[in-house]
Amino acid sequence: MINIKENESLSVLNHSCAHLMAQAIKHLYPNAKFWVGPVIEEGFYYDVDLGNDVLKEEDLETIEKEMKKISKDGKRIVRKELTRSEALSMFSDDPYKIDLINNMDDSTIISCYTQGDFTDLCRGPHVETVKMIKYFKLLKVSGAYFKGDSKNKMLQRIYGICFENEEDLNEHLKILEEAKLRDHRKIGKELELFMSDDLVGRGLPMFLPNGYIVWQELENYIKEKEGKLGYLHVMTPCVGNVELYKTSGHWDHYKGNMFPAMEVDGESFVLRPMNCPHHMMIYANKLHSYKDLPIRIGEIAHDFRYESSGALKGIERGRHFCQNDAHLFVTKEQIKSEFKNVVDLIFDVYKDFNITDYRCVLSLRDPNDKEKYHPDDEMWDKAENNLREVLDDIGIEYTEEIGEAAFYGPKLDVNVKPAIGAEYTLSTCQLDFCLPAKFDLKYVDSDGEKKTPVVLHRAILGSLDRFMAYIIEETKGAFPLWLAPVQVNIIPVNSEYHLEYAKEIKELLENNNIRVNLDDRDEKLSYKMRESQTKKIPITLILGDKEKESKTISYRVFGNNETLSVDTTEFIKRVNECIKDKSKNI
Repeated sequence: MINIKENESLSVLNHSCAHLMAQAIKHLYPNAKFWVGPVIEEGFYYDVDLGNDVLKEEDLETIEKEMKKISKDGKRIVRKELTRSEALSMFSDDPYKIDLINNMDDSTIISCYTQGDFTDLCRGPHVETVKMIKYFKLLKVSGAYFKGDSKNKMLQRIYGICFENEEDLNEHLKILEEAKLRDHRKIGKELELFMSDDLVGRGLPMFLPNGYIVWQELENYIKEKEGKLGYLHVMTPCVGNVELYKTSGHWDHYKGNMFPAMEVDGESFVLRPMNCPHHMMIYANKLHSYKDLPIRIGEIAHDFRYESSGALKGIERGRHFCQNDAHLFVTKEQIKSEFKNVVDLIFDVYKDFNITDYRCVLSLRDPNDKEKYHPDDEMWDKAENNLREVLDDIGIEYTEEIGEAAFYGPKLDVNVKPAIGAEYTLSTCQLDFCLPAKFDLKYVDSDGEKKTPVVLHRAILGSLDRFMAYIIEETKGAFPLWLAPVQVNIIPVNSEYHLEYAKEIKELLENNNIRVNLDDRDEKLSYKMRESQTKKIPITLILGDKEKESKTISYRVFGNNETLSVDTTEFIKRVNECIKDKSKNI
């Protein structure tokens, strides 16, 4: 999907289309007032105050018709620069524009753009005439607080997209339609994987039985892999004393992303946003020898971050999530080998999940940002050069991005390109000389001297929640057999004559650790078969007279109309082999 904001010509076109939309709205709703209408990655939006009028999705078509009418009129778009007093006078009846003008500094050049009977405050640039704005679509309408502050008035935000030709527009709309079909929130509701409710709290999803099975399978999968590599798993509290985060530096650099502190018995506690401070304290619990290192502490940890309401997206981005987190305490000599082991684990996992579309990013600090990053130039130069050298030595292809490091150190991010939407980070490994020093961590080296270890922060699945959202959207909810909440659905052809045999098969499969559902409802076979497909259950058994008499089973694989017949022993063997090697189909 194209990033409109990064394409100069499309960015100008979409911004001009936002103004065209505003003009059409003004024709249809003469009392409308406008806040801002920026270009975004997915097109544009405009925040509008329509008083008591509330737009519905079906109203967008009416606005589109008016936009096309204005476009055909072909008026030129004319720019004019204004003094502050001229601007205040021109928009004297519009509190939103007055607010914008009053918040501009003295060096700002104030300008407006006029097209026919519509003038709006804007920096531009725009296309030359409204006639150039032909191929557009209004996509949706939602609520948005003025300035993003819930204390302010709720405005209506209308989203749209514009292209230079009809073919590009239609192709984009097809992608959007595919995105709707893959949206993990939609699939999660249909397959009863997770839910949310404002009474519990926004950004606090709850996993239902089906979803929790998938979640547990992911947890067991990664913990088993880590266990074989010498990771020691721990469990730490979901809260921490504020002093813990002041020691780590998170309080100074990350406080805005935390939930507010809670005062209890004269102490301040906060819901933890990450786990490294807890793991630092576990390391500090006893004195270590160089012979103990590397020490690999892992945890499936519950974390909480106060994400803005506009950033929340199902289980992909919530205010509560569970990280597949680990911290590796190593000597300087072990950095390269341990980092390579982490990278190998990442790509081993990606192979199991058939993840092939990704890129590696070396995330560095912005040396000019003195607030975001720990202020130690020598430490940063050392850490960044160290990590760059390691990546070069192990032959990882990567790009460098300034300003994307953690506040305490540089990192390798592995960004996946999902089937829909923009890329995002799944896996990460961070090199840290900072926190071990802050917590005064030590080990006794071979010469008897106490030295400070280096820490690798790493997450392979990232958060289990986001990883699950990724898998849902990649598979459209048709999980591979080993992950599926229900692996086998048993349908007796006739509930009266074949139910007992169906129960026998169910018990046999359950005894072989296969997750089974028996559909014994008094419904038509065709209805049950369709529903089994709708629920995307990997294997459906059909048991009738033939199967009962021969003590066999007949089955269909999801997405395939072919029916296969085998004896029960062979079927169980096929299923278990598929589950063991993580294959999608038997």
